[in-house]
Amino acid sequence: MLRYHSFNDYLKKKWGCRVQRIPLDAGFGCPHRLGEHNRFGKGCLYCEIASFSPQGSLAQPPPLRDQICEGIRRGKSRYGAGRFIAYFQAFTNTYAPVPVLKERYDIIEEFPEICGLAIATRPDCVDEEVLDLVESYSDRYETWIEYGLQSADNETLARINRGHTVEQFIAAVGKTARRNISMCVHVILGLPGEKREQMLATAGLLARLPIHGVKIHHCHVVKGTELAGWYLAGRYRPLEWSQYVSLVCDFLERLPWSITIHRLVGEAPSGVLLAPRWALGKHEIVGEIQSEFDRRGTFQGARAAREGTGMGGRGSPQPALHSRIDGVGQNEAGAVTGNGLCEK
Repeated sequence: MLRYHSFNDYLKKKWGCRVQRIPLDAGFGCPHRLGEHNRFGKGCLYCEIASFSPQGSLAQPPPLRDQICEGIRRGKSRYGAGRFIAYFQAFTNTYAPVPVLKERYDIIEEFPEICGLAIATRPDCVDEEVLDLVESYSDRYETWIEYGLQSADNETLARINRGHTVEQFIAAVGKTARRNISMCVHVILGLPGEKREQMLATAGLLARLPIHGVKIHHCHVVKGTELAGWYLAGRYRPLEWSQYVSLVCDFLERLPWSITIHRLVGEAPSGVLLAPRWALGKHEIVGEIQSEFDRRGTFQGARAAREGTGMGGRGSPQPALHSRIDGVGQNEAGAVTGNGLCEK
């Protein structure tokens, strides 16, 4: 039994089959970028859209209907999926006038296999009108909005050129929490200059907010980013495998079990990835995280339960496994000791 609350498990229990996400590029841009349709130029320190969306380097991606059809075909043939979530992933998927957003979101209604809508965006790119639109789908679809926080430390956000503050994120969560919309938050571990205590403070903040899911990424270095220049100049070093595994477990121990875990490690094509190269072994890392929990005798929420934190989301209760685990002590053996910046 997994010692963390997997989003895939949550979906399978709810829908009775494998539910596959279809990543989509709807042609939106990012307010943090320049160029045609705000899809080019400098963005966040680490961001290169080609590392997670192969179509992101195009000024105009393929038609959404074609992307959805191909995603359904691949999901059925490769994974045996029975239902699908349309995941508006690339760039900032609320960065357009509401009529334009509605026109593109509405395309999912042409596909009866789709049971969910997930919209990735920035916390500084939502307002009441946008949230009204997103909530309007919740009576027919499992509806998620995914906020890119990355860190709950304003100095870190400034260092990585994120372009928003923690306070803006908290305000967005507050506006969304009043609605029938599930919230997932993206965080990155191992950002330049960020220490272990700051990363775990991010977990502590999320545990106190009314969110429903978390995606955890490691900070990887991809070609074409400002961070790549830092790495090649010796100004930044990413986390080692063992550091990352230990840190993820530390992080999850502070999140209540009711929060579903959508991702445990980031991915980037080998052709654009500079470091860390261990990131190419995604399944091995996920397995090692489970093994680390086994070694510790802990689980997601162990520290949240002990410390009395956690508002919880719409997750399932902790399995019986957790009532049989004695102690919730933390193994510090693999703790992060550096801050990701190399002294020069």
